[in-house]
Amino acid sequence: MSEDKNTDVVYGTVEEALPNTLFRVVLDDDKKLILAYLAGKMRKFRIRVLVGDRVAVQLDPYGGKGRITKRL
Repeated sequence: MSEDKNTDVVYGTVEEALPNTLFRVVLDDDKKLILAYLAGKMRKFRIRVLVGDRVAVQLDPYGGKGRITKRL
């Protein structure tokens, strides 16, 4: 659990929906386009994410990918 507190949370907008709960997200900070996947709780409770939704993304420490943790 302490691992979650060390990760960066950024906000963005879903640009494109891809198969297998993958999404292209444009980050608000630097307009960077990343690939993001849904977090387990969002899959479990079937939270729908559509193109144009604002989301909170936890960035991977290695870069390039992120995990959508919340729909705003």
